[in-house]
Amino acid sequence: MSPFDKLISASNVHFEWVDLLRNAFDEMDKAYLDELLHSSSWLPGIDLLFNAFKRDRRHVRYVLIGESPYPRQTSANGIAFYDAAVTDLWCATGLSKSVNRATSMRNIIKTALFSEGYIQPDSEGKISQASIAKLDKSRLVQTMPELFENLQVSGFLMLNATPVLYPDRKPVQEAKFWQGFLLSLLKQLGEMADQPMTLVLWGKIAETIDTMDLTEQYSKLVSEHPYNISFIQNLTMQRLFNEVSFLTVK
Repeated sequence: MSPFDKLISASNVHFEWVDLLRNAFDEMDKAYLDELLHSSSWLPGIDLLFNAFKRDRRHVRYVLIGESPYPRQTSANGIAFYDAAVTDLWCATGLSKSVNRATSMRNIIKTALFSEGYIQPDSEGKISQASIAKLDKSRLVQTMPELFENLQVSGFLMLNATPVLYPDRKPVQEAKFWQGFLLSLLKQLGEMADQPMTLVLWGKIAETIDTMDLTEQYSKLVSEHPYNISFIQNLTMQRLFNEVSFLTVK
C-alpha cells in the first residue's frame, strides 16, 4: 500500500476529494510521508490529518488558510482554527472561559459579533465581556461544533498551510514540505470550480500563497492572523464576516 493510501485510509475523506488529494500527494517528498507514517509524535495525528476534507468539494466557496495545528492534542483536529477543546461559546459573564483562553477564536467571535451587527464597540473601541454578557444570544450558535457547521454550510474549507505540527520543527519549516501539495490542491480546485472561489489568507505563512501565480484564478482576502487584536478592526474581515454571518443560526 502506498503512503497516500495508508494516510487516506485512516481518514473519512469525502469521495469528491480523493483524486485531488492523490494528485497533490505526487508533489510531496516520499521520505517525508514515510516519516509521518512511522511517527506518532506529530499533531493532529494520522486519523485527523484530512479531517477538513470530510465536507463535500462542489459547494466550497471559500478556502480559508491558516498556519498550523494547535500545539495541544486536545485542541488539534485537522480543521484550521477549530479548537476541539472548546465546546460552549458563551457563559453568564460573556464568552466562555475556554473561548477566552483560545485567543484566535476569541478575536474571531468578537469580529463576527461586531460585523453581524450584534454589538458595537465601547468608547475605547473594545468589545467587552460585559457587553457580550448583556447580549441576547437566542439567535446565535451556542457551541463550537455548531459554529463550524455554519462555516461549512456557508462554503468554507478550513485548511492550514502546514497540516502537521512536529515538536522539533518550526511551522515555517514544516510548511515547506507541504507547499507543493497545497499549490497542486488549489490549482485543481480552482480549475474544477463551477462558482467563484475566494482564498482567505490569515497570517504570514498563509500570506506567502498570495504571491504564487497559480492562485490567480481565485479572489483573495488577506489579513493578519486573528491572534492579533488588530484583526477585529480589519475592514476586509468585517465585510467578509458580515456577508457570511456564521454566528447566526442558519
